[in-house]
Amino acid sequence: MLATVNENCIGCGLCVNTCPVVFAMGEDGKAQGGQVPDTDLFNAQKARDDCPVDAIDIQ
Repeated sequence: MLATVNENCIGCGLCVNTCPVVFAMGEDGKAQGGQVPDTDLFNAQKARDDCPVDAIDIQ
């Protein structure tokens, strides 16, 4: 599975704090996604669901 972050990101850092294995802050101050290991799927989904601007998609 892959987590992506779209242009709605406001750089709040919630996803990085919730699932640092998948999300990281980029040099532009916005979050970046990545591959979602099976062991971290729950936390990645929680980050997606809690994102205040619905900027995360997991496929």
